[in-house]
Amino acid sequence: MAAPCPEDPSLERHFKGHRDAVTCVDFSFNTKQLASGSMDSCLMVWHMKPQSRAYRFVGHKDAVTCVNFSPSGHLLASGSRDKTVRIWVPNVKGESTVFRAHTATVRSVHFCSDGQSLVTASDDKTVKVWSTHRQKFLFSLSQHINWVRCAKFSPDGRLIVSASDDKTVKLWDKTSRECVHSYCEHGSFVTYVDFHPSGTCIAAASMDNTVKVWDVRTHRLLQHYQLHSAAVNALSFHPSGNYLVTASSDSTLKILDLMEGRLLYTLHGHQGPATTVAFSRTGEYFASGGSDEQPEVDFPIPPGRGRSQESVQSQPQEPISMPQTLTSTLEHIVGQLDVLTQTVSILEQRLTLTEDKLKQCLENQQLIMQRTTP
Repeated sequence: MAAPCPEDPSLERHFKGHRDAVTCVDFSFNTKQLASGSMDSCLMVWHMKPQSRAYRFVGHKDAVTCVNFSPSGHLLASGSRDKTVRIWVPNVKGESTVFRAHTATVRSVHFCSDGQSLVTASDDKTVKVWSTHRQKFLFSLSQHINWVRCAKFSPDGRLIVSASDDKTVKLWDKTSRECVHSYCEHGSFVTYVDFHPSGTCIAAASMDNTVKVWDVRTHRLLQHYQLHSAAVNALSFHPSGNYLVTASSDSTLKILDLMEGRLLYTLHGHQGPATTVAFSRTGEYFASGGSDEQPEVDFPIPPGRGRSQESVQSQPQEPISMPQTLTSTLEHIVGQLDVLTQTVSILEQRLTLTEDKLKQCLENQQLIMQRTTP
């Protein structure tokens, strides 16, 4: 049964608590809690009931880049630029276990639908799968040749999809641990990817300002959206599978009608780049976070609830021409410069070795010439 269109979305609640840009948001499965991570190194768990206290979890030593609730809602995973993953119990105590998951920034964490395993992605170019119990390492997927921004399990847990700065989206078989297919249609870094609720297709967002949808059975490109005027940083499917919400560095969110292949709404709620967005598991709400000076998490009112005084524009419209911001890509540029510096260092070492070998060859040649000269 098709869910109703998320008509006339309006801002219901605006949460303030983070001291820096909001990087990630995720709803618990019962929609009673919302988790958010930030560049301020903190994790916050917000309660949907008005006047409820939020929990602030401190433990990561650097920016929190990703969060995900377990299917039961009893656990919350977070990844950080400090190269670790933490598994939290989302209550007032905020207890957590920590493990060194990667050798570089952890960009993505996602629980399998059975809650038994966790997939992580990192700037170390790998995707890793762990058992949730005791965080035991299971296996690694390592065919990407640049940072891996995102990795997700399919709804049935049989497949894994990953998105990378090598401009590819890769589909993996969890059992055989082999890459089933590589999708190479994006023209720039792929920032985010997720499975359709049916598990039959995937959607990916990119710094080329586009969103693409592929069928995972035929690997055919089904839809291509070029609606934003800057990088698309995140996306989320409505549980019905009929709608997709996107977040962009052009500071807008857009709701797409996948059945008709068209733009439904453009939402202007952020003052800076919109970095993250997620539908609730019921589809009643979605939350977004951004690089605003005062980070916010927005909740559109579901149909029939009336409008709040603080509303956002929701008329279908053409993409607005806005100056592209470099804020969301500065960290990436710095990282790429580090990679270039390392590469130049390696080349210099190889050049020195080559020069040494050439010098040795010339000396040997001179010795041979001296011996052969009467």
